[in-house]
Amino acid sequence: MFMERSTETEAIMPMTSIRSGSGIEIAPDTYCYTTKISNVFLIGNPSISPRWVLVDAGMPHSAEKILKEAENRFGPDQQLQSILLTHGHFDHVGALIDILEKHPVPVYAHPEEFPYLTGKEDYPEPDSTVEGGMVAKMSKTFPVKAIDISEHLVELPADGSIPDLPNWRWLHTPGHTKGHVSFFKDVGRVLIAGDAFVTVKQDSLYKVMRQKKEVHGPPVYLTTDWRAAWESVSKLVDLKPSFAATGHGKPMKGSVLAKGLVELADHFPELAVPSYGKFVHTK
Repeated sequence: MFMERSTETEAIMPMTSIRSGSGIEIAPDTYCYTTKISNVFLIGNPSISPRWVLVDAGMPHSAEKILKEAENRFGPDQQLQSILLTHGHFDHVGALIDILEKHPVPVYAHPEEFPYLTGKEDYPEPDSTVEGGMVAKMSKTFPVKAIDISEHLVELPADGSIPDLPNWRWLHTPGHTKGHVSFFKDVGRVLIAGDAFVTVKQDSLYKVMRQKKEVHGPPVYLTTDWRAAWESVSKLVDLKPSFAATGHGKPMKGSVLAKGLVELADHFPELAVPSYGKFVHTK
């Protein structure tokens, strides 16, 4: 068993948001840090313990910055316990192998995501012909090659619990990928939704760079099952989150979040599903 680094996955994206390199505390134990165009999450309360859990691993070449941010937050004796993946797209695992080389911890994911994390199967090619903005057109250059972290990979527990995070649970939220999951803490109603929905229009280059805060469906160029994606958004609406942080865009909270999520779920075919594209079968 071995870790294999994809040279494709190490590609540097020709864009970045104004939030890159910055972080924001969502709750005392939940911190969002932006790597170029993707968010990672540091879970743990630094006033209680230097132990923490990483959710997703951001963009390629961001490992040093993520670990430095963890040191700033949890102190020089910070102790990474494990890594949770919402899914395995390149912008969510870009720094994963580099982090594992320094901190060989368990990596938890849904079993349906395992083929892409064990080197057995590449993701479907992005749909650069899909209805959408400039980022959608650029997506044909995005890497989809699987990585191999078999040595560290562990299935998320079937009962919905999360090792190292007793106050959190996970939910299967497929659509963007088969094994996509989201994480939820009932106390405080904090949601980490990955790309089940996002808070920036991810196919728009201008909005990605400016980080205009809006509730949108999952990125159109890599979402392969729109029916499942709709069902997943509806499942997350039922949680009634007070705070939501996603793989792309700024965290949102309160009535603006609630209104945006309900509207997205109620009008998903019109608001989220593109009019055309190779993954679009029905609206």
